Amino acid sequence: MCRWAAWSGAPKYLEEVICDPEHSLIDQSRNALSCKTSVNADGFGVAWYGDRETPCLYKDVRPAWSDPNLLQIARHIRSRHFLAHVRASTGTATTRDNCHPFTHERWTFMHNGQVGGYDKVRRRLDNMIPDDLYGHRMGGTDSECIFLVALAYGLKLHPRAAMARAVREAEALSRYSGVAPHMRFASAWSDGTTLYAARYASDKFAPTLYYREFEDGIMVVSEPLDEARNCWVEVPQGHMIKVSDGKVEMVAFLSEEELAHA
Repeated sequence: MCRWAAWSGAPKYLEEVICDPEHSLIDQSRNALSCKTSVNADGFGVAWYGDRETPCLYKDVRPAWSDPNLLQIARHIRSRHFLAHVRASTGTATTRDNCHPFTHERWTFMHNGQVGGYDKVRRRLDNMIPDDLYGHRMGGTDSECIFLVALAYGLKLHPRAAMARAVREAEALSRYSGVAPHMRFASAWSDGTTLYAARYASDKFAPTLYYREFEDGIMVVSEPLDEARNCWVEVPQGHMIKVSDGKVEMVAFLSEEELAHA
């Protein structure tokens, strides 16, 4: 699996999440505590928002701990809104285009999890991406596919419902393949103003997801960045959060009716 962290609030140096904390994202790239694999060395990426509407994106196939450019960027870039990710591949190639986050216009998406039996249903998943978006299919991951399908389903207007529908239909294809677990999904997506994050699985083992409220903003992570565990709130399985204007709103990601028909 993968590890990721996102910030929304007052401008913060990227290194305050990626490098500095006791259990920073770089530390998690070689010593993750709350996922199936402790090493997440199949590339990394960070997307941040500045004065322009669209995010700036830097990613590479090196392990996060070994890239000196990442350290320089993290030390000198401040942003009010950024998303960072370290990758452990679930089967697709270690290439730059397969590293998270993925971006389209002003939207950014990153994912920890998998679609079960992806190699058997990949063509069907790709067929769900309309022609006007398929040209933006740069890599070969299930994660990027879910993002583009969610955009097709109206992510810009309906950030929860579009993503929930994309996840539900990808899970249905996985059930067709017969390979379990059918869906593991802990993801964050943003338009540069509002940050969304969801935790879901087709079984009881959803990837972990936490958030923490600070005086100057909200941090959302795969696992806590420090030992102050009582300060971090775990998002329950099947729920998502919306972070906007320094406030956190939690809602169900998929309704029981939607789950019953997935």
